[in-house]
Amino acid sequence: MKTLEQGQIAPNFKLENQNNEQVSLSDFKGKKNVLIYFYPKAMTPGCTVQSIGLSGISKKLEKLNTVVLGISPDDTKRLKKFEERDNLSIQLLSDEDHKVAELYGVWGEKKFMGKVYDGIHRISFFINKEGKIQHVFDKFKTKDHHEIVLDYIENL
Repeated sequence: MKTLEQGQIAPNFKLENQNNEQVSLSDFKGKKNVLIYFYPKAMTPGCTVQSIGLSGISKKLEKLNTVVLGISPDDTKRLKKFEERDNLSIQLLSDEDHKVAELYGVWGEKKFMGKVYDGIHRISFFINKEGKIQHVFDKFKTKDHHEIVLDYIENL
């Protein structure tokens, strides 16, 4: 697994959100910064804490000209259920074939309770308006992720 790094151009993609609408990274180029957070599975404890935290600061991020896109291998129905269950105010994108996760280098071998499998690594990318990766968040706890992100963006 080779994760993209700061300074690289963020690969464009087009995925469906929880409302079955097409969302492309290029939709925001020249207009907004984008925080992409990759998470393993909707409605699991860590992913729920992380998503609720980011949803809670989404209005502050909007004022800082930043949009949040959550990407997981879940289908759009599960994402809609996740949005409604936890009253999320961010876009959740479906990457069922994990092609976008692979492009960003966050799909790879994981270990859990002695089992080895392939899955998404919990990594986030802050992409500036020009489409470059400005920062990679890869060391955080799910409960603190939103605070780390907000602190970084406020101090730009």
